[in-house]
Amino acid sequence: MRGQNTTLMKPNPSSSASDSFKGVLTEADGRCFLHGDEREHFLEDEAIWDGYRCHWLGRRVCARYLPQCDYETGKPIVIIRPDLPPSAHESVELYYNERLVKYPASRLGHLAINVNGEIFNFSHLMYENEILTEEEYLHRPAMGEFAPDPLTGRANVSRSGRPYYDRFGRVFMRTIHVLRIEGLEMGRLAAIFRRELATIRGTPVDPQRPEKYRDFHHLRRNCATIIRDGLQEYGFPSIRGCLPRDLFVNAAYCFMVTKKNPGLQAELYKKAQLKVKEAPFSKLSPILNPRNRCRASRLPSY
Repeated sequence: MRGQNTTLMKPNPSSSASDSFKGVLTEADGRCFLHGDEREHFLEDEAIWDGYRCHWLGRRVCARYLPQCDYETGKPIVIIRPDLPPSAHESVELYYNERLVKYPASRLGHLAINVNGEIFNFSHLMYENEILTEEEYLHRPAMGEFAPDPLTGRANVSRSGRPYYDRFGRVFMRTIHVLRIEGLEMGRLAAIFRRELATIRGTPVDPQRPEKYRDFHHLRRNCATIIRDGLQEYGFPSIRGCLPRDLFVNAAYCFMVTKKNPGLQAELYKKAQLKVKEAPFSKLSPILNPRNRCRASRLPSY
């Protein structure tokens, strides 16, 4: 791999976070790096997460540095994703994330919404109410603060200066069911969810549980109901439900079966979990509303 024309590229970790590198994820001589189009070796001296090696070795990828640092090396973490062309059409994607079997709080799964590349995530934890890029939501490595605690395999934020949030790339943590919709006004829908996020961040903190979102409620104010209320405000009052999988099925039925908005295009697909050692396989949560079970049976297979 290292002929006379090979150029070793060792980017400065202090470079702009927007700096990115492209190449084939390659392993040679005990090192993992990106092999560029002109035989460059990008990121040869950096720690590359084993999950990337397991699933994307030999595949063309993009990489960049994150501002967060790896606890083992003290160096900025490298995030990697497949090098895929951008979508030709603006879209909204509703993400039903299957449940994490090691967390009882995840027994009903989780819902997030992607508005043309901005993923709005709502949670009972204050630090998880955020807007993420697709890259970070789906593909963050289980390194540094994104990893589970190596001693317990779970989140642990009690260690001073070294929290383990156990929130790396969701596609490595669980299977994600996706309802993709084209034809909506992206700016108007995104503005609704930005306002909701501002409301959450402006909520007074409960001094007894400062890490929790004070107004969170399992049935009235959760990841599903916030997204439901936003979709209803946008103009879809028939979308109903208060739990992640029930709301996902109800929304899919609204856009794909009743089709009250003929100008919209919708499809269902799945992002299958990419198994890594840091996370067991996820599982589907139950559909609790009998009507939604009937609606699910009328949806196309995917």
